[in-house]
Amino acid sequence: MTTTSGTSAASMKMSKGLITDGLRFGRFPITAVQPVVEDGKFPAKALPGEGIVVGATAFREGHDQLGVSAVLFDPEGNERQRVRLAPPRGERGMGTDRWEGVLTPSDTGDWSFAIEAWHDRYGTWHHNAEVKVDAGIDVELMLAEGSALLAEASGDDSRNEADREALGRAAGTLADASLTTEERLGAGFSAEVADIVARQPIRELVTVSRRFPLLVERDLAGRGAWYEFFPRSEGAVKDHTTGAWTSGNFRTAAQRLDAVAAMGFDVIYMPPIHPIGVQHRKGPNNTLIAGPNDPGSPWAIGAAEGGHDAIHPDLGTFDDFDAFVARANGLGLEVALDLALQAAPDHPWVQSHPEWFTTRVDGSIAYAENPPKKYQDIYPLNFDNDPEGLSNEILRIVLLWVSHGVKIFRVDNPHTKPVWFWEWLIAQVNKEVPGVVFLAEAFTRPAMMHALGRAGFQQSYTYFTWRNTKKEIEAYFTEVSHESPAFFRPNFFVNTPDILTEYLQFGGPAAFKIRAALAATASPLWGVYAGYELYEHVARPGAEEYIDNEKFEYKARDWDAAAQSGRSLAPYITRLNEIRHAHPALQDLQNLTVHHSTDNATVVYSKHKTLPDGSKDTLIIVVNVDPHGTRECTVSLDLPALELHPQDLTHNGGFYVDDLISGESWEWGEYNYVRLDPHVEPAHILRVRRMHQ
Repeated sequence: MTTTSGTSAASMKMSKGLITDGLRFGRFPITAVQPVVEDGKFPAKALPGEGIVVGATAFREGHDQLGVSAVLFDPEGNERQRVRLAPPRGERGMGTDRWEGVLTPSDTGDWSFAIEAWHDRYGTWHHNAEVKVDAGIDVELMLAEGSALLAEASGDDSRNEADREALGRAAGTLADASLTTEERLGAGFSAEVADIVARQPIRELVTVSRRFPLLVERDLAGRGAWYEFFPRSEGAVKDHTTGAWTSGNFRTAAQRLDAVAAMGFDVIYMPPIHPIGVQHRKGPNNTLIAGPNDPGSPWAIGAAEGGHDAIHPDLGTFDDFDAFVARANGLGLEVALDLALQAAPDHPWVQSHPEWFTTRVDGSIAYAENPPKKYQDIYPLNFDNDPEGLSNEILRIVLLWVSHGVKIFRVDNPHTKPVWFWEWLIAQVNKEVPGVVFLAEAFTRPAMMHALGRAGFQQSYTYFTWRNTKKEIEAYFTEVSHESPAFFRPNFFVNTPDILTEYLQFGGPAAFKIRAALAATASPLWGVYAGYELYEHVARPGAEEYIDNEKFEYKARDWDAAAQSGRSLAPYITRLNEIRHAHPALQDLQNLTVHHSTDNATVVYSKHKTLPDGSKDTLIIVVNVDPHGTRECTVSLDLPALELHPQDLTHNGGFYVDDLISGESWEWGEYNYVRLDPHVEPAHILRVRRMHQ
């Protein structure tokens, strides 16, 4: 008998004529299904090949055994995967009736999944027989019941012939009174029978939840390494006699793409490339008065040359932009463009659509403020006066850039616009051109950040930048990998033009290595703003941002000189990205396990993934987050999280690990001594060597 569970349950008729129309529980209660966002109002997020942790609370009356499964359906509604769920490891699985497993969608599209709970006939018999036969109670009856059960299963036409024959043999042995009790019971308990019923359980009274949505998006929606640079700085030249600058452009910036691709990045992100306003233009270090040669902030969008649908004349033409995109794509890079929905006082919208802004009592248009910060060169948009007109204009602009090869947008301050707008825009864009990705630059309260993810943003900036202690890192890694991945994909940028933390200001080169190692291994998404590889760390006094900030001026960097003198982190970043590309475990979000260390500055975590061919990829990352001092400790591993097989172990019961940074190898076990000098190598990235692969 199959029944359903949940508010959308179909009616069913049970024994003795009891009608259950309108009841919320099926034969077995199934509750708290995950990943489910707002009771299925929004789809949970997934990526092709990503291991999605699926769970539910399911239970039954009495003492009989319950089985729980998760079933994955493709966009056409066909069953693609069926996984038996099990209680979670540790305290989460002790007496909680919680069940978990992993589903892996293979392609993009609107997938779904359901939970099934059922009477586990073999498990119930196995438990009862084990207890009663050992106690000498109902021995013949238990053997007879086992024989009848396996004989019935052997007649199931849905099973393959080999399994049916094996079940029939076991049933015959259970019924053979000429054998000892141990021999008969051993046949019913055999590994062969256990394997058969694990692959295809003997079920009845199946209760099925409703189906829950799972949106599977393309890889770069949730995986990738980002590199941010200002195209106007790449190739910019300063006349040291006059002090005047000649701006870089798309042609000169394209020359930097080879180095970015060589470091293993997947996305090249540019701040706004549009004309910059003249009125109230900001000068160096955010000063209120700009000189005649100061370029202004790219986020102050709009001037006589045009607005969001135009290119700054200094950068080139649309043909130049198209050539830049083509060059990037040829190197394996996708171009991400900044979508900053705001306007300079010179923006054409100010004259043509004043209703798209907020007018104050004195008739002036309100400029942007984030007290105590003031942005006199920027007018925020107001979506309440003409929501349809403004929304359609923004949709037009986004689709314009999509038509020029941009399928990724980094959205500036999306939390200052209505959430409904983003839900509408992202849906409309992806309806027109599937696969367009939006990154939310929303450093704000968790409720808003999470709402933006629910509304459709594929990924988001995070609090990672400010999580620097062991306690902070462990808590945040656990949160983003286990508590919010259904709707919030974290992009771990190590720095931005706006953010230069005290940790980087005062931690020296070791701090840069530490943060890169953490970001590149803990999240499938991470990012770097240009200059990080040169250890740029000097802040504007009293601020958490760079002095001589590139947002307000050109910055010429001598990449070659830094590399030749050994003052570049580029080789280390390159190695991190090589490791990321080589190890599928680092491309999933939900597979992170925090392990214990005896030192308050040594962070330990692992990432594990079982691949479609059955092989396993497991990395253990150990990081000394103190950039100033050497740390020694004992690392205690949660061995079940590593899924080691007996054949993986040495004769000592340990296993081998290979450091993918230093090239060294060790034999490890449950407890391991670690010493990390941040001035030599602050991190171990250890591959678990599996002897049977």
